[in-house]
Amino acid sequence: METRKWLSVFAKLTIVSAILAVIVSVSIPYFMRQIQLSYETAAIEQIRLLHKMQARYHSHFGHYTNTLRELGPPPGGAGLIPKTLADGKKSGYVIELRATPDGYALTAIPEKLGVTGRRSFYSNEDNAIRQNWSAEPADIHSPEI
Repeated sequence: METRKWLSVFAKLTIVSAILAVIVSVSIPYFMRQIQLSYETAAIEQIRLLHKMQARYHSHFGHYTNTLRELGPPPGGAGLIPKTLADGKKSGYVIELRATPDGYALTAIPEKLGVTGRRSFYSNEDNAIRQNWSAEPADIHSPEI
């Protein structure tokens, strides 16, 4: 009699565990997409912030910066952005600022494509943010967001 009780309890626990496993396996991809979306949104906001700080720097010094570090904290920077962004890695993205003949170019590429982000971003002094959904980094020819 005791054995039947334990088997019944074990069977019920097995069914509950199987149901929980199915729920978790269905939920994980959804949560991963939400995390990627939050990283992508953060990268877009960082690009917008960098545009504002480049405009501020340009109005003060008469030219754009050549690197993120020049916008970063002193010494060596103007103190316009935090060190974490000046180091070029923020919220799952690698962000790069480089000088161009007409101004500057920004790129934001996921640290791990498909894990920290599904797309890369490009922008320049015209403030249009462009995206690319493939493994190739976004550039001036990529479609605008």
